[in-house]
Amino acid sequence: MSEKVKPTAMLVQALATMSIAYLTGLTGFVYAWPSYTYETFTTNRTVLVEPMTPTQISLLGSLTNIGGLMGTPLCALFVDRIGRKYSAMLFGLPFVIAWSVISLTKSINVVLFAIWFAGFGSGGQAVSSVYISEIAQDSIRGALTSSTVSGFFIGLLLSYFLGGQLSYYQVVYVHLGLSILYILLLMLLKESPVYLVQQGKEEEAAQSIAFYRRVDVKSKEVEIEIRKIKMQLDPRINQILQGDEDPAAVDLLQKPAEANEKTLSPWKFLMKSESSKRALFSVLFVMGVTILMGSIVLQVYAEPLFKEAVPTMHPNLCSILLAIDYLIAALVCASVIDRFGRKTLMTVTSIASGIFNILLGSQLHLHWAPHWFTAFVIYGYSFVYNLGAAVVPFVLTAEVFLPEVRGLGNSLSMVCMWVMNFVTLMIFNPLVDKIGLGPTFYAFSIVCFLGAMYSQFCLPETKGLSADAIQVLFMKKRPASVKA
Repeated sequence: MSEKVKPTAMLVQALATMSIAYLTGLTGFVYAWPSYTYETFTTNRTVLVEPMTPTQISLLGSLTNIGGLMGTPLCALFVDRIGRKYSAMLFGLPFVIAWSVISLTKSINVVLFAIWFAGFGSGGQAVSSVYISEIAQDSIRGALTSSTVSGFFIGLLLSYFLGGQLSYYQVVYVHLGLSILYILLLMLLKESPVYLVQQGKEEEAAQSIAFYRRVDVKSKEVEIEIRKIKMQLDPRINQILQGDEDPAAVDLLQKPAEANEKTLSPWKFLMKSESSKRALFSVLFVMGVTILMGSIVLQVYAEPLFKEAVPTMHPNLCSILLAIDYLIAALVCASVIDRFGRKTLMTVTSIASGIFNILLGSQLHLHWAPHWFTAFVIYGYSFVYNLGAAVVPFVLTAEVFLPEVRGLGNSLSMVCMWVMNFVTLMIFNPLVDKIGLGPTFYAFSIVCFLGAMYSQFCLPETKGLSADAIQVLFMKKRPASVKA
């Protein structure tokens, strides 16, 4: 049964989550900014020393991805070395530095360098997921970890809005100020109790649990949570969980782990833990499949489609409405993901995404409906995709790994995301040239249905479960109590 969360604890955890997920909002700023500075940078009225060339404009929109891919592996290094809180603050610094540099320069190359460097901050999203999952109680963990996705859309929406209202430098200064605010907000939070227990700081861990759950530091709830964290950190966790009622396994719980057992590196722990390897496979498969569902290329191709479907609407307004569509879907997802579960949401929204891909593909292929129907399908697809399929991979990544490999697992998942985004965009144009735009979306629909099948028949339901309970679901040999 899911644990009950005190209203005050829910408020504190929600506010802390908003502060941590703010990092993905900063990423949204960087992704939205090139779209509405295009005219400023390419005309003779440019604020730079000269107008940008088409190649430089392409780099402006893509260098963030390269920086993100390069920065993501650093998450696994920092998150276990300096902690979740200070890692999150560290990944906020590239945004502060990037916007500071942009505010002071007129050089095209320096602007491009700053956007690339901001990508390192974007690579820190894995830290946000880990941090949130470790301060959130199990019964609301899905809703809170999904905020990393809605935070990105809020950043997109806010930046699009600012771009339509403020001057070039005013936008840059606002982005700089909001980046500094992110680091200041994190200073008010407590470190993750899981990391503190890892470092042997049990007293500070107890204070952190008490802070986020709004209970007395000497309460039974804090004591039980510390014990649970210790069990998750025990290198013999898989043996203990598989043993279930086996007296030998129960006896393991009474004995502290040997000193040499505590020094396993995350990679060695991953290779040794069957449940962690299966969890990693599931996360990478789901992440890869959801990106191949076509959302990333639809975002790239949306502007010309909108121009054809609704030629009287300003492109900036189309972008704002699309960001609102994304945001509403992500917020609805956050409100239902802990009620309906990850598995159901992933299956249903993958099927719905496949249907919308078929509708869009057939419309582009056969032109059987009015132009406005194209816009309707784009908005409809974007909504159902972000209602579940776009969010579930990030929630799973945050919750399925044991603390020993959580940083590594999240980093590998984010690397998968960056690589699959690149691969999808790379194969899109050759695929369109080979089979046509409409049939390409038919191919995306096949991936959607494949994702639905995997989710329904292979993906375990992790709703409301602790990390140690989730490991049992990924074990080939499950304890008798779980099989029942």
